[in-house]
Amino acid sequence: MASVEECRAALARLVAQFDEIGAEDRAKHVVERTVSARVSDLGVIFYGRLHHGGLDPFTEERPAGGKPADVKITIASDDLIALVDGELDLARALLGGRVKIDASFGDLLRLRKLI
Repeated sequence: MASVEECRAALARLVAQFDEIGAEDRAKHVVERTVSARVSDLGVIFYGRLHHGGLDPFTEERPAGGKPADVKITIASDDLIALVDGELDLARALLGGRVKIDASFGDLLRLRKLI
């Protein structure tokens, strides 16, 4: 089991990966959304925001207003790190139940193009 700090570092790498996506692709596939990543085995939730400029850094502080995230991801700590590092395929992880994503169908299609 990975630590909270290792998960925080993996999410920082994910933010950096999103920064590498071209502006044209972001404009085509990104809709502003709030994102939560619940790390099931650590009992911690990270919050971020996806927008045309990229992906804001994740924090453990719930956004003001208390509105639930538009995209909710549930994942174990080791799987989070493997996914961000490219060692775990998102589609296989979803089908195998290792990752759960609660989002609209449209959001799932957009995310698939970006990940």
